[in-house]
Amino acid sequence: MFTGLVEKIGRIRRVSRGKGLVLEISFEPWPEPLSRGESIAVNGVCLTVADCDRSRFTADILDETCRRSTLGGLFPGAPVNLERALRAGSPMGGHIVQGHVDCTGRILERTPRGRDLRLRVECGRVAAAQCVLKGSVAIDGVSLTITAIDDTSVSVDIIPSTAASTVLGARRPGDAVNIETDVVGKYIARNAVLESGAAPAGSGGRMLTEEDFLRAGW
Repeated sequence: MFTGLVEKIGRIRRVSRGKGLVLEISFEPWPEPLSRGESIAVNGVCLTVADCDRSRFTADILDETCRRSTLGGLFPGAPVNLERALRAGSPMGGHIVQGHVDCTGRILERTPRGRDLRLRVECGRVAAAQCVLKGSVAIDGVSLTITAIDDTSVSVDIIPSTAASTVLGARRPGDAVNIETDVVGKYIARNAVLESGAAPAGSGGRMLTEEDFLRAGW
């Protein structure tokens, strides 16, 4: 589990596409070194450290992860947000982030607002239905508060320090981003659709689709 408080910006050092995607990522060392097998969020995607030293690690990327996230499109030199898994007793400063990306979105608008920055992100009907005004959403692994919402997009405001210390400060209209909605919202949305009868019988074990939400009137 993570909090959405990015700790470092790493950089893609190598991309291997043999029998499967492997990313090698370099970073400024943490006081406590990484260890093999631990979890780390890369642009909001929970990965397992396969090999590491003080300033680099590698991770194997599932085909499913490539389909649901932007990791398959990364290239050497690309910056990425990094957050190590939350440990018992650590401050819970952001919100509950699983590192299980729901979908990719696309930056629609980038609007300066004084010292701050507003991003409007297209996320689709299902993700938007799981969001609420002033609720939380993780974009590229950054815990943010939703400041506006419509049927298919959310807007978030970013303070200067977040823009400077994460990859979001460099995002431009058209850029793809990883989106994870709040886990509580997912349970509520799923229960509401199932109770509405819009989802087919026996669908309790499958992922609800956009069509299910549309039939439920979302």
